[in-house]
Amino acid sequence: MIRRVRSLWRRLRAVRPPRRLLFTRSGAVFTAGILAVGLAAVNTGNNLLFLLLGALLGLVALSGILSEQMVRPVTVTRRGPRGVPVGEPARMRYEVTNNRSRFAIYTVEIREPGLPGSAFAAMVPAGETTVARNEPVFIRRGTVQLEVVTVSTSFPFGLFRKERDLRIPGELVVWPSTRHPVRSPVLSGDRSRRMGARAASRAMHRGEYRSMREYRPGDDPRDVHWKAAARSGSLIVREYEGEDAAGIWVCLDLSAPPGGRAEESVEMAAALVARTLREGREVGFAAQGRLHPPGRGEAQLEGILDTLARVDFDPSLPPLAPPGEPTRSVLVTSGRREGGAFGDVVRSGEEAA
Repeated sequence: MIRRVRSLWRRLRAVRPPRRLLFTRSGAVFTAGILAVGLAAVNTGNNLLFLLLGALLGLVALSGILSEQMVRPVTVTRRGPRGVPVGEPARMRYEVTNNRSRFAIYTVEIREPGLPGSAFAAMVPAGETTVARNEPVFIRRGTVQLEVVTVSTSFPFGLFRKERDLRIPGELVVWPSTRHPVRSPVLSGDRSRRMGARAASRAMHRGEYRSMREYRPGDDPRDVHWKAAARSGSLIVREYEGEDAAGIWVCLDLSAPPGGRAEESVEMAAALVARTLREGREVGFAAQGRLHPPGRGEAQLEGILDTLARVDFDPSLPPLAPPGEPTRSVLVTSGRREGGAFGDVVRSGEEAA
């Protein structure tokens, strides 16, 4: 008996309408008008009103049939970035395919829960694929779980919106911005060179030539490449392999209360990692319970940004210790914690040098 009931329930679920029909504002007004005409026709027995009522109901039926033909033959493929920084548009592309061989589909809208905005395809010819685009912008880091793509249309009269859900699992990671101003770390092993010993050390041994880059405060004026500077209009210096090319560890202290300053420290860590990698140096990342060994390149940056998008702050976490050589480790924190074990401490709220 129980099996029969379950079998009957599954059959009933299978035949339930797989669409959602929503009223637009004009559709609600139109439906109210149909009810008014129906009441008037019943109360008066006027044949003309009955004819008008039939025509209006026929219009509703036609709208439902045509809108069904717009969403039923559609398949959608999502194309988009794996991650996007805060404040920058996520360029989402939806390939809308019309699987019908004879008739085009019109005015199809694509929306996803969790993504602001929508994509729109005015027409998809029979048997062809049209690309619809949406560029949502996020203001907070984190992850967005993408589960369902909703295909909807208000064709042909705009009276009702018919929706159909397509299950397309995915994930979009919202990275912290790497554009936050942050000062250059003054590591323990570099402080004496900041006072003048750096120039003397370079004079004795500069190492092998690596590349040229724009001048930064603290560079030796003798490294300026004057011909390149004249061509570019800005100071260009020669860069040599040496101790400055050594990698660093960027360490983020998560044992702080959540809030604005904590989020600022996340963006400062991201900016410090991105700048170090742009300089061609290795960078590793560490936080409580998270570790990225030193590396270079775009994959290293994306891996660290993925981690930074997911970190959570908790004042009960234990203090963070340097994961590598302390003199090459930079602590980024939003609290007042002293970083005696680290080569330098960068705190949120500090002005970039």
